[in-house]
Amino acid sequence: MSVDLNTHRPEQVRRLSETTIAFYDRFARDFWEGTRNHDVSQNYAALLSAIEGDPPYSILDLGCGPGRDLSHFRSLGHDAVGLDGSQQFVAMAQAHSGCEVLHQDLLAMRLPVSRFDGVFANASLFHVPSRELPRVLQELFKTLKPRGVLFSSNPRGNNEEGISDGRYACFHDFDTWRKYVTSAGLVELDHYYRPPGLPRERQPWLATVWRRL
Repeated sequence: MSVDLNTHRPEQVRRLSETTIAFYDRFARDFWEGTRNHDVSQNYAALLSAIEGDPPYSILDLGCGPGRDLSHFRSLGHDAVGLDGSQQFVAMAQAHSGCEVLHQDLLAMRLPVSRFDGVFANASLFHVPSRELPRVLQELFKTLKPRGVLFSSNPRGNNEEGISDGRYACFHDFDTWRKYVTSAGLVELDHYYRPPGLPRERQPWLATVWRRL
């Protein structure tokens, strides 16, 4: 699984991203059926409770997939915008949620400055190669309004990185993830492990909440 990205040229890194996007394009319908009923209400609450001021909020659903979370935020009255690299997911998310959905690779995002109160990155940023992560996090920092909130949930590990089940994935531990995000200028508000109520060894997901000061 391990990949030494320091030996990869930028075009090779882009091909790794294209491999991940192609996987989701191919299995878009299966992914929707497998995830549409997942309970991520704990993650919704973590983002929304950390945003300051009165709703409705402007929210970017980063790596929105077929639109489950995007639809939820819109149902609450928020101004929700999706973003995904998979053309199949973009079409599905638009149809399911009725929201604007940007077709952009996470490695080549062009986002408006100081646009969003919150960024919801649920199971998306772990697809970003570690050498590209500082730049991607800087892009998210810039698109947040001052005191805006970034929520992220990633599968955790011992900093393994490479192709996993047909997709590029990074499995950071908490200390490594914290270094990346704080280096981008964000301040930690909270972190927890999922699913709730289980022993740590049965909680493969690390959720973190950050603020742009």
